[in-house]
Amino acid sequence: MIRVMVCGAYGKMGREVLKAVHKDEQLSLVGAVDAKSGFDDVGDLSGVGKTGVIVGNDLATVISETKPQVMVDFTAPEAAMGNIRTAIQNGVCPVVGTTGLSSSDIEEVRSLCQRHSTNAIIAPNFSVGAVLMMQLAVETAKYFPHVEIIELHHDQKLDAPSGTALRTAELIAQKRGELQQGHPQEVEKLTGARGGEYAGIRLHSVRLPGYVAHQEVIFGGLGQTLTIRHDSISRESFMPGVMLACKRVLTVDGLVCGLEKILA
Repeated sequence: MIRVMVCGAYGKMGREVLKAVHKDEQLSLVGAVDAKSGFDDVGDLSGVGKTGVIVGNDLATVISETKPQVMVDFTAPEAAMGNIRTAIQNGVCPVVGTTGLSSSDIEEVRSLCQRHSTNAIIAPNFSVGAVLMMQLAVETAKYFPHVEIIELHHDQKLDAPSGTALRTAELIAQKRGELQQGHPQEVEKLTGARGGEYAGIRLHSVRLPGYVAHQEVIFGGLGQTLTIRHDSISRESFMPGVMLACKRVLTVDGLVCGLEKILA
C-alpha cells in the first residue's frame, strides 16, 4: 500500500481526493492538512465515515507524524510551492494539481527533485479527456494553424488563463511555431477584448458560477472551422488521473510535467 497525504483537504478538489484515495485498494490515506483545519476526521469531509485520520494545520508536523510516501496538493499558487519544498525536503513525492505555478517555480521543483533524489508529478489537468483534447489539438494544428482557445471555469478559480489552456497553447506552438493571427491593424476598443496571447494564439477566460472546468480549441481554415471541446462536469473526472499519478510518482525519474507522460 502506498501511503498518501492530501494538502488542501477542505477544498472541493481536496475532498474528492480524500474520497478517491480512501476507496483505492492500492493506496492508504494516512494524513491530511489544511491551513483552515478544524481538526476534523477526513471521513467527515469526504463522507466515508470516521477513519481516525485527522486534518492537521502544519505540513511538516503531519509528515513527521504520518510518514507518507506521496503528497497530493490541490491548494493555491501562493501555498503550493511551500508545500512542495517541504515535501521534497522530507523525501515525500508531490503530486500537484494546483495551477498558476510559474516556469521558474517548475525549474525550482526540478532542481529540488535532483538535489533530494525525490520524484514529483505536476499536471495542469488530471482528466484523461483533457489530455486527449490537447493531443488532438496538437495533431489538428498541423493542418489548421490558425487557432484560438476559450477556457471556462467556476468563478472561484484564481488564475487566468487556466494551466490547461496555457499548456495547450504551448504544445500547439511547439508544433506550428509562432504565427501572427488576425488583421495586423486590428484595434481593441476595450482592453483585453482579444484575450491574452501566446505565440500568436489568443486565449480567452470565462469565470462564472455553474461551470467546473471546460475548454474549447477552435481552429479556422478556408471556408471551415473545427472545434475540439472537453467538459469536466464533475470533479470526479480528475480522480482516475490523480490516483494513477499517486501510483506512478514513486517510480518516475525526477520531475514529470503533464499527465500524458504517464498514460502510456
